[in-house]
Amino acid sequence: MIYGYIRVSSDRQTVENQRYEINRFCIEKNMVVNGWIEETISGTKAYNKRELGKLLNRIKKDDLIICAELSRLGRNLFMIMEILNLCMMKEAKVWTIKDNYRLGDDIQSKVLAFAFGLSAEIERNLISQRTKEALARKKSEGVI
Repeated sequence: MIYGYIRVSSDRQTVENQRYEINRFCIEKNMVVNGWIEETISGTKAYNKRELGKLLNRIKKDDLIICAELSRLGRNLFMIMEILNLCMMKEAKVWTIKDNYRLGDDIQSKVLAFAFGLSAEIERNLISQRTKEALARKKSEGVI
């Protein structure tokens, strides 16, 4: 299945430009979008609370999500990395048009997956360190 994913942040914006870009890209590549996901919601909202989360739950191996650019998936690096990592684990592909990003089963994707994993590990370690520091501070203050 090929999905076109479109997100705008407010009602004042239109999905038409992104839809046009995705359709134009698909015509050039002789592809057909089987399903469209359009939403008007901030990219700072957790992806699992958006239509994107429902899409990520149902994608399967070899499915393709096409979006105008990575920023349509989320507003911060960790959210985008989490989304892309989930797609990679399900062996689905993500392609962006404007920044020409292709996440699939090639060596570039594997390098990116390594970077995603490393970043996630660093973040987990930082969270653990901050938690230990906070607990030590509370203990020194006499809080049980």
